[in-house]
Amino acid sequence: MTAEGLLKDYSFYLRLERSMSPNTVASYVSDVREAFSHPAFGDDPVGVTTEDVLSYLGARGDTLSKRSQSRVLSALRSFFDWMVAEGWRGENPCDGIASPKLGRYLPAVLSVEEVDAIMNSVDLSAPGGVRDRAILEVLYGCGLRVSEVVGLHISDVFLQDGFVRVIGKGNKQRLVPLGEMASSAVKEYLFIRGEAADTASEDILFLNRFGRALTRVSVFNMVKKQALLAGVTKEISPHTFRHSFATHLIENGADLRVVQEMLGHESILTTEIYTHIDTSTWQSSILSHHPRR
Repeated sequence: MTAEGLLKDYSFYLRLERSMSPNTVASYVSDVREAFSHPAFGDDPVGVTTEDVLSYLGARGDTLSKRSQSRVLSALRSFFDWMVAEGWRGENPCDGIASPKLGRYLPAVLSVEEVDAIMNSVDLSAPGGVRDRAILEVLYGCGLRVSEVVGLHISDVFLQDGFVRVIGKGNKQRLVPLGEMASSAVKEYLFIRGEAADTASEDILFLNRFGRALTRVSVFNMVKKQALLAGVTKEISPHTFRHSFATHLIENGADLRVVQEMLGHESILTTEIYTHIDTSTWQSSILSHHPRR
């Protein structure tokens, strides 16, 4: 069986049995396909050895960051684990290969003032302005992932009760409170929302100018544009609003478990990163005013 043939079955396994999101499946399959296009692997998944994996990772070492190397190794380990479980191989060639040690990743965070500036930069009189403001308010006010925002349905939004129903990673459902400003922005958008182009788009909350669901890329571009108009020079993405939301909650005394539930983190260790961001903020402030600096 060729690598491409196995990848088709592997992608089905990730989607159906592991319940991974389409984006995660695409990332795993892409990393594995890239590996099998390299001379170190060839096109024989059964014959790949530990030395082949090490050779491939070494060859790509100059072009991949430690975080990317770790991601690629994780994808390969998952693929070969699946091959072992399916009886294609007797062992996983990635066993015994340690992932690169990563430093603590602290994502970029906006200040409350920067968030306000970006919100206020939206021209509400322009076509799509009311929609874009609503998207930004939901990204920040609910701490949603961009994929969750573009996938929101009108039937998932309960304005009177003040919450949204979100289907997150692994098709897990959670209820997230909808703040006053986000709720108001969504109401204004629904009032002027255009007609859906087809029945598949009728229940989609945020539509593009063609009446269909927005893409993640279009939201990313919108966020970059509004940050530029607001004079925010940090390198940000839609996910930055999620990071900022969580950080501001914790800075204001929110319980870590509550934040974990709202963000849909499987492990509280993932949520704990925002306590480190808070620490780095006040540490920087102290050091900048330290008498012995």
